Amino acid sequence: MAKILIIDDERSIRNTLKDILEYESHEVVLAADGIEGLKILEKDKFDIILCDIKMPQMDGIEVLVRIKEMGIDSSVVMISGHGTLENAVDAIRKGAYDYLEKPLDLNKLLVIVKNATEKKALVAENKVLKQKVRNNSNKYPMVGESPAMRHVKEMIQRVAPTEARVLILGENGSGKEVVARHLHEQSPRANGPFVEVNCAAIPSELIESELFGHEKGSFTSAVKTQKGKFEAAQGGTIFLDEIGDMSLAAQAKVLRVLQENKISRVGSDKEIATDVRVIAATNKNLREEIQSGRFREDLYHRLSVIVIQVPSLRNRKDDIPLLADYFNEQINNEYNQKKKVITDDAIEKLKEYNWTGNVREFRNVLERLIIFCPDTITREDVENYVVPLN
Repeated sequence: MAKILIIDDERSIRNTLKDILEYESHEVVLAADGIEGLKILEKDKFDIILCDIKMPQMDGIEVLVRIKEMGIDSSVVMISGHGTLENAVDAIRKGAYDYLEKPLDLNKLLVIVKNATEKKALVAENKVLKQKVRNNSNKYPMVGESPAMRHVKEMIQRVAPTEARVLILGENGSGKEVVARHLHEQSPRANGPFVEVNCAAIPSELIESELFGHEKGSFTSAVKTQKGKFEAAQGGTIFLDEIGDMSLAAQAKVLRVLQENKISRVGSDKEIATDVRVIAATNKNLREEIQSGRFREDLYHRLSVIVIQVPSLRNRKDDIPLLADYFNEQINNEYNQKKKVITDDAIEKLKEYNWTGNVREFRNVLERLIIFCPDTITREDVENYVVPLN
């Protein structure tokens, strides 16, 4: 159902349109001329505006221009009489959604209203999705403007809109999960689920059940049917973190899923089609793992359509001032206290460390400094409270 404003100086046309549209369950408001219509638009919002072109005092083209100047995002459909078709085309150029010719084709009217209503819904959904992307980008920011980080951001922008599988490489704490989330949030699957699986944290005997689910009674503790992570990620993205720690048996199962886009729950022969994008990550050198027989080469090639290498913090130390400022604000907001001053000497001292724990270690250090330093963080504070694992 749409909320529709009809602006037309002919009473019979206004009433006819009103009867037809209200019969289709739309809410309708009438205006006898452009001036009255604009006054109504100052106080109320509408999904669709039907506006006659030829009217006294103010013609429909001028009304359209005023509507656009007011920033109103309603779909405006112009009603064109004989001899005003050129004006109707001009109206389209000026931002009208569509136009109707007199005498009115009521079937065409209903089709235009239906299409305009659907367009409005799509625009609203798109706004929600964009806001979701912005919110998640704020929650999982990619802080850094070093050449290495700019390269990662450029890779994400190019790859995210595709369905390509991505393998993210990088040391512990370098931000592989953040990259995976940005790939998801900037993809057509952003409105679907993002399901993370830490392959290193699941015992090898349970990984198959965790990934693919199980049927009730399929093993001793299977007291009920349980969906797996692949089913939970339908329509979205599954992130297989630390995939280098997955057992060879589980790797074979994942390879089959990637080849056939189907899964079977433990204890069931029924195949379930999957619609998920797979992103994997590891801190291991998978080529070395393949050589040593601990990782399947065929699975590696399935996963690594695109490879994104996340740089270590010691290889992008120019980002340390930005990271310090970001975490300074974030942590103090969490503690509901004022942001601390970090001196230039303190920043320079922070740049001297190797940060083997990368961004995760750096954040922990900033939190420690914020806790112990009342107002200002100095070089001496860094020397006293930072105990890096160099």
